Amino acid sequence: MLCGRVNFTNLSRYSPLSERTYRRQFEQDFAFVQLNQHTIAAAIAKPEEAIGAIDCSFIAKSGKATYGVDWFYNGSANRSEKGLEISVIAVVDVAAHQGYTLSVQQTPPSPVTSRRKGTRKTTPGRTQQRVTTEAIQHAQAYLQQLPDKGQPADGSTPLPSPSPKLTRIDHYLHHLGATRPYFPEGLRYLVGDGFYSKQKFIDGVVALDLEWIGKLRLDADLRYLYTGPQKKRGCPRKYDGKVTLNDISRFTWVEDIEPQLSLYTALVWHVSLKRTLRLALLVDTRKASKTGMVLLFSTDTNLHAKQIFTYYKARFQIEFIFRDAKQFTGLSAAQTRHPKRLDFHFNASLSALNLAKYDAQTRHPQDNADPVPFSMASYKRMAFNDHLLECFIRQLELDPTSIKSHPNYQNLRSHGIIAA
Repeated sequence: MLCGRVNFTNLSRYSPLSERTYRRQFEQDFAFVQLNQHTIAAAIAKPEEAIGAIDCSFIAKSGKATYGVDWFYNGSANRSEKGLEISVIAVVDVAAHQGYTLSVQQTPPSPVTSRRKGTRKTTPGRTQQRVTTEAIQHAQAYLQQLPDKGQPADGSTPLPSPSPKLTRIDHYLHHLGATRPYFPEGLRYLVGDGFYSKQKFIDGVVALDLEWIGKLRLDADLRYLYTGPQKKRGCPRKYDGKVTLNDISRFTWVEDIEPQLSLYTALVWHVSLKRTLRLALLVDTRKASKTGMVLLFSTDTNLHAKQIFTYYKARFQIEFIFRDAKQFTGLSAAQTRHPKRLDFHFNASLSALNLAKYDAQTRHPQDNADPVPFSMASYKRMAFNDHLLECFIRQLELDPTSIKSHPNYQNLRSHGIIAA
């Protein structure tokens, strides 16, 4: 899976297996989640210090016959575009600054595809909305395979029940529910960006015995909690005014992350999410003309604000997973339209990246306490050099022992890699 553009033809170029063999293999079932689970268990020394991360990635795809083609948000272009989308759940080693994919699932197309603004108008009498029966059947078949979570023992909101009118949040929640049993033991926190800060999703995360860390809009509807004396009669007072970030005098200063970058915290009630949250407010005054603010939160009200900041910062490792997979393991280069082959391709691409990170880690001295530096570009270059040298030795019928023991052999293996 380390070819520049991964398709069946390119894979066969670097292997004795034929293109047809790879095509047939991509139609078979394989336990990628279990493979990733064992890789993560071997790679992360302290799983209790790891966090979970969830995010989606846009996959550019042309044509109309490919399964899953729909309008999805493309962060690179900052707009919705037609293509594919995958939902990825990763485990991030906070201490080592390294992320590993645990599960990936393609987002199915919407059952109802509306006419996008700016496109050609439909003629009179022609239906403006088209119901995709195949998408509904696929979603129902997928949901029937998931375990029944039932009503949580603590009385919290259960996961959404299967329905033809599933939203994308429902698909992300069911993906999380199916992956939850494979999380490392002791992992408590799941982190995501501001898109997931919705009541349905957060209630589903809490129902799975996880705590959520995310990001809020600066104009979020928040209330200070009332902690003063209560009246003897009448309903007890719960709130003590609306939270406005123009005045943060009621926030508690925690520390300065760096000069002119301060961290504050407060315990508040979120009106839309209907729960108490621990806030972590970052105030950036490094620019005299503008004061920047970032509002982070956690459903764990006892979590320290510095930990919220640290965990959310570690969430960006999942973005590096997308970058490396697209550039080096062919995540966005699948030349197939079949849903099963697409699923195999996405899983194989991200699992190959996991194995590359773990292999690079095992080659690093174990007595070094510093995080293992990893460059997928260098790893791919070294893997290609190894493959090419092996071809030379085999085709020229050379003695591998004498060649590999030569002092310059390691220089040939590392030819073209990024200098440390």
